Amino acid sequence: MVGDGESTIARNSDLVLYVGVDREACPFDLAPTASTTAALALGDALAIALSQEKGLSLTEFARLHPGGRLGKKLALVGDLMHTGNEIPQVRTSTPMDEVIYEISRMALGIVCVVEEQGLLVGVISDGDLRRLLQRRRAAVLEQTAQECMTPNPVTVGRKELAVKALHLMERKKITALVVPDEVGRVVGVIHLHDLWGTEMF
Repeated sequence: MVGDGESTIARNSDLVLYVGVDREACPFDLAPTASTTAALALGDALAIALSQEKGLSLTEFARLHPGGRLGKKLALVGDLMHTGNEIPQVRTSTPMDEVIYEISRMALGIVCVVEEQGLLVGVISDGDLRRLLQRRRAAVLEQTAQECMTPNPVTVGRKELAVKALHLMERKKITALVVPDEVGRVVGVIHLHDLWGTEMF
């Protein structure tokens, strides 16, 4: 307990933690000031020690702090990604004129190339498309998505912190990432614009 300048002692059957103070900051040595600060320091130390002992991960920390500015900084990829009909995707056999239409329609600067089971096999970005057209022009429209895609694209898990997605985009100099599930099926796409409201910038 804390108050009236008394020493502070936390007890259990095995341990005594002493955080007494010689004198309160109050000029009359009456109001609990230094003693309350000592108790707060002890509480913080115990909380940190307990989280380390239990192996609290950053992802678990984010789950326990979902609101406010801290919550924004700890948002998960799965909370921000585009899902369902918002995912730009084509089959490996899709002609490139339809691929171009899908990239333009969804306006995320990327299209996922998937097999019939929905498994991710590659991506085509608007940057890829520009480079293909510069090199091959008309021939590109005669090809399929599989012939023009970038295989083994950079991905991020939906349970990862959104800040990891941001760092990946910065390092790879890209603006969107595909989010696959545990077996490789596309479940989302996260774009740089989706991260602007998280106060990570």
